[in-house]
Amino acid sequence: MEDSGKQGEEKWTKEGLEEVEAILGYEFKNKGLLEEAFTHSTYVGEKCFSYERLEYVGDAVLNLLVTKEHFSTYTDLAPGDLTLLRAANVDTEKLARVAIKHGLHRYLRHKKPRLQEKIQEFIKGIAEYPLHSNGLIDVPKNLADIVESTIGAVFIDCGSSVDVVWKVFKTLLEPMIDPGNIQKHPVTQLYEVCQKQNLKIKFVDLWKDSMSFNVIIDEKLVGTGIYGTKKQIAISRAAKDALNNIDIVLSTKKVTNEHVL
Repeated sequence: MEDSGKQGEEKWTKEGLEEVEAILGYEFKNKGLLEEAFTHSTYVGEKCFSYERLEYVGDAVLNLLVTKEHFSTYTDLAPGDLTLLRAANVDTEKLARVAIKHGLHRYLRHKKPRLQEKIQEFIKGIAEYPLHSNGLIDVPKNLADIVESTIGAVFIDCGSSVDVVWKVFKTLLEPMIDPGNIQKHPVTQLYEVCQKQNLKIKFVDLWKDSMSFNVIIDEKLVGTGIYGTKKQIAISRAAKDALNNIDIVLSTKKVTNEHVL
């Protein structure tokens, strides 16, 4: 498998810069900003900087732009709902999907040994969840980082015009999550269902033995989640599995209540 860091290094020719500009539909006055936006801290040398400062700028600009867009578009949406919607559209997974969709990951310069492997796993994962997995797949944060750093680079290069940045990135960020398709995290959703139905829920930590979590609802095993590298993903998968099986518990409870009556 080709190392993505080497691939990114090879692409930073004049043609490579032009390829990224073509993806963005924006021509940089300062080409060094664009190069910096795709340089990870493991790669930096005497003549280049990492993308971290531009990422910092891009994160703030993106939050402002999405806030502005949602405020104007969803005029009847309450502040709490607007906050949740913004979070869904600027989170790590959403931005990482943008990087993959437009091939920006091919230009990332780094020296992280397993990053390419993680990117390939992520690409397989998003095929199963077209819009968002809500915590069910592992996301290489570096992919989201370069989207934010590129936003920061455009912002600085264009003289800090949020209108120019939005013109460049509005289409690239699509499809946006909207009030009609936003989904709750499976753990949140499971707790809400159990609270509404007056069910007792417990997550059983089996991570040390089997890298898994079980979900026990009313003393019954309802869900199991396994993931080898991140505990939080195993928890999310266990919650999702429990949601898929919770009808069994609800049916049993209904029958029990009918007998009592």
